[in-house]
Amino acid sequence: MNNIIGYARVSKKEQSLNLQRDALEKAGCNKIFTDKISGATEKRPGLDACFSTLKPGDLLVVWRLDRIGRSLKHLVLLMEELKEKNILFKSTCEAIDTTTTTGMLIFNMFALIAEFERGLIRERTQAGLNAARARGRTGGRIPVKSTDPKVLTAKKMHKNHGMSIKEICKTLNLSRASVYRYVAL
Repeated sequence: MNNIIGYARVSKKEQSLNLQRDALEKAGCNKIFTDKISGATEKRPGLDACFSTLKPGDLLVVWRLDRIGRSLKHLVLLMEELKEKNILFKSTCEAIDTTTTTGMLIFNMFALIAEFERGLIRERTQAGLNAARARGRTGGRIPVKSTDPKVLTAKKMHKNHGMSIKEICKTLNLSRASVYRYVAL
């Protein structure tokens, strides 16, 4: 095992990280990353910095699982990412420790749950697409016709007024790609 790195999080700025810091120091962490932000927040600078620091063979330690994962799904994704990067994981309260055989079993169960969830999503998506096809829907955007008023306006603006693509985009509230596509029709 290389480095032992800790991650601690509290939801509010006025809350203290001391309890978690103490537990992480006791677990042997030589570096601790922190966030004072809601767990529901997607962007957590401390967690991002922690993950960018971790190297294969390192051990990531958290006080409790709910400090790192926003939801079970997010936690499973994080566990998978750690496994792929060959990073060990330990949660002091839940006694999950991938440096042990039992901990690896739990860690692998997370990976199996994630794979199962991905399979269910694939099956549901495929079933939805098949049902739509059976009703005559093929998916994708409806093609824009050359007689569409926006297409005609974009063509006129480009040809007659010599307007730049940027000006046409701004005037018609269209993307550059759409304007180029319309002008080519």
